[in-house]
Amino acid sequence: MARRWTNDLSIADATPYAAYINRRQIMAGAAGLIGATALGLGRANAQELVPNSWEEITSYNNYYEFGTGKEDPANNAGSLTTSPWTIEVDGLVDNPGTYDLAELIDGLEVEERIYRFRCVEAWSMVIPWNGIELADILTRVGVQEGANYVAFETVMRPDEMPGLRYPVLDWPYREGLRLDEAMHPLTIMATGIYGRPIPNQNGAPIRLVVPWKYGFKSIKSISRITLTRDEPFASWNRANPREYGFYSNVNPEVDHPRWSQATERRVGAGLFAGRQPTLMFNGYETEVASLYEGMDLAAYY
Repeated sequence: MARRWTNDLSIADATPYAAYINRRQIMAGAAGLIGATALGLGRANAQELVPNSWEEITSYNNYYEFGTGKEDPANNAGSLTTSPWTIEVDGLVDNPGTYDLAELIDGLEVEERIYRFRCVEAWSMVIPWNGIELADILTRVGVQEGANYVAFETVMRPDEMPGLRYPVLDWPYREGLRLDEAMHPLTIMATGIYGRPIPNQNGAPIRLVVPWKYGFKSIKSISRITLTRDEPFASWNRANPREYGFYSNVNPEVDHPRWSQATERRVGAGLFAGRQPTLMFNGYETEVASLYEGMDLAAYY
């Protein structure tokens, strides 16, 4: 069983938005490094980690099922029906089945997690998620001996997702984690942002968030979870393994074949802010480096 993540805020602390921003700025200045770490901010300068605005987080997205432009998801994702919502759970689990989302997460603790978000395209944000530790959900369905990986699948509804008309990837979108990555207390299933229900363009009604990996690993609008013995299909890794590794850990020392990963552009920082250095494991090195001890991170990128 994974250890619990230390969090001293509840979802009630996240609203309203304006008050939240003011409070967060005050806390960043007053609480300093120790308090910021407890909130999931990691070990960078807390003053620099004021969350992005609701408008930035919800209007600048990659979600190719609704189009490949950054504004396409916000413009087109309203057509996705997110209630009712079911998730199929199968593979090496004790309790397989098709679960109503509310049934699957009923009674589990929803926490606020303020995480850095780093895209492989070298832009970044800071996002205040609300979610549940994935480990709690996996424990509820019962992981069987022999399971080594967790596979995820995004819902596939061509009538509601116009981007599916185009063969950008082998649809539906699929991703996967090693079981110890999935059980790590930093890994959550997000259902909200800023204390509000998560918008469709951000992966409603429930999505994965793995803050030390590039954003495309955090699959959206999950409709299936499968426990497997073998490494599962991962859409970008399968489409172009030279450019997108299965692990996809944020690593400033391993460049994407077509661009550097050493620095990043913070969305909303302004034209004159410049780029900032990218942190190993996106700033969560202390928490997750042990997962990869002994691995050649240039080979297993």
